[in-house]
Order: sequence, then structure tokens, then C-alpha cells
Amino acid sequence: MMNSNSISEPQNNMFDSSHHNFPYKDLIVWQRSIQFASEVMDLTETLRITRKNYRLFEQMEAAVTSIPMNIAEGKGRISKKEFCHFLMIARGSLYETLTLLEIFMFRSWISEDVYNQFENQAKEISIKINALYKSISKSI
Repeated sequence: MMNSNSISEPQNNMFDSSHHNFPYKDLIVWQRSIQFASEVMDLTETLRITRKNYRLFEQMEAAVTSIPMNIAEGKGRISKKEFCHFLMIARGSLYETLTLLEIFMFRSWISEDVYNQFENQAKEISIKINALYKSISKSI
């Protein structure tokens, strides 16, 4: 089992572990990725979408929602090896999301400040994914 550290400690908020039976909800990295996904989706709703670029916005929503979904799916698997596999998929989706945000910035659809805010959140999530991966993979 994982030791108790900041990676898996529940927060005192809507994700309080006393209100559910799903252990992935206790993972701070899952909680942060849900918040990140919600904020990115809020952003895409404020941007003007042309028919020509609609696919990029759909891809953004698919990539950003894939982050917490893969963390949850991995946590639901039986083996630690499978969990690690899904954590790496989540990390790939995080990188994909950040790349799309960078494209949005280069196209002047978002400002550099907005991009930097999302990049900082992504760094935090990436650090937590990597730390969780290392913690789990040590015991495989």
C-alpha cells in the first residue's frame, strides 16, 4: 500500500472521503485534475468557435477530461502495474492538453497570461502524477 503523503490525502471539500466509497476520489491528483478540466472547459465555452476550428475545441475537451478519467480507471484496476499504465496515459493527456493550450495561445485565442496560469496548474498535476507513479512502481 502507498504511504500517507500529500499525494493521497483527502481535502476538506466536496471530495471529502467520508462521503463516498470510491478510493480514486481520495487522490489529490485526481481532485486537481477534475478542477483543471472544469476550468479548461469553462475557457473553451468563452472562446469563439468557428466551424473550421471546432475539432480543436472537441479535442481539448477530450484530452482534458481524459486526465482524471484515466487516473480513476487506473485506481479501479486490480494490479499496481495497470494503475501505473493509466497514470502514464493521464500524463500524456495532460501534455496533449497543454500543447493544445499552447496552440490556442499562438493563434491568439488565449493570452499568454491565461496560458501561463494553466501551465502552472499542469505542472502541479504532472508532479503529482509522477510522484504517485514512482510511489506505486517501487512496490511492483
